[in-house]
Amino acid sequence: MSEVTNTTQNPFYFTLTGIPGFEAFHIWISISFCCLYTISIMGNTTILTVIHTELSLHQPTYLFLSMLALTDLSLTLTILLLWFDIYQISFEACFAQVFFLYGFSFMEFSVLLAMSFDHYVAICHPLCYDTIFTSQVIGRMGLAIICCCVLAVLPCLFLLKHLPFCHSHLLSHTYCLHQGMICLVCGDSQFNSWYGFALVLLIIVMDPLLIVLFYTFTLKSILVTATTEQLRALNNCLSHILAVLALYISMAGLSMTHHFAKLASPLVHVIMANIYLLAPPVMNPIIYSVKTKQIYQGIICLLSQRNVHLR
Repeated sequence: MSEVTNTTQNPFYFTLTGIPGFEAFHIWISISFCCLYTISIMGNTTILTVIHTELSLHQPTYLFLSMLALTDLSLTLTILLLWFDIYQISFEACFAQVFFLYGFSFMEFSVLLAMSFDHYVAICHPLCYDTIFTSQVIGRMGLAIICCCVLAVLPCLFLLKHLPFCHSHLLSHTYCLHQGMICLVCGDSQFNSWYGFALVLLIIVMDPLLIVLFYTFTLKSILVTATTEQLRALNNCLSHILAVLALYISMAGLSMTHHFAKLASPLVHVIMANIYLLAPPVMNPIIYSVKTKQIYQGIICLLSQRNVHLR
């Protein structure tokens, strides 16, 4: 089979796969997914608007929440356009989508880790909280998260860019995924494949361990000296725990499916890949709107103001 690389003068395209076995219903399935993406966009936009308009929410905890909402919103917009009956995508566009897809995904892991550290300091060291989480420190943390995630993704993509691809450019998903592109490489891609797998394992293993460590210290502090404010703060941590579970369960399921269920039906891979993208951006706004009292009250206030203006 002949090979094509991205250095060739003639541009080539990847073909995106729909839902295997349900091609006749692709339009209706697309409408269903677009509804979920609409929920994600509206939910995260609402949280960002509430935090921006409510001065009482201009606190470190809610600034981290706004980072999470902005990341979820960006992740949703990265793959939304591919549901509008688009079956072919150029190598450059696919390359860019993989970069943003993995970049925003890793940013979400990092933001959740930063939020767990925020909860730890707020409960275990409340007197030092305002000193540690200043505006400058939060800004530097956000910038560090962006730089680390970009530097983590770029090597894998640069290696992929110089590998030869076969003429069969049929991707196994409804969007560009690194694992799907690696399967189409004609040359030796073991280093690239293992680098991506190691990177995912590092994030899946290290970040949860640190989050568990922070919550272990938090619970230990509460059991020793439980106060009303600490119990209230611990109740606010429930939203964060649910958000962590939504992200890590979907991510772990996708990774394990690719590496240990290669012979499974293509439908399984497509479903897991879309669950990974849909679960966190859709669930996070719902979780924080229902479980966080301040966000819930802010949304009610925002809707009340809108009704007044409509009248």
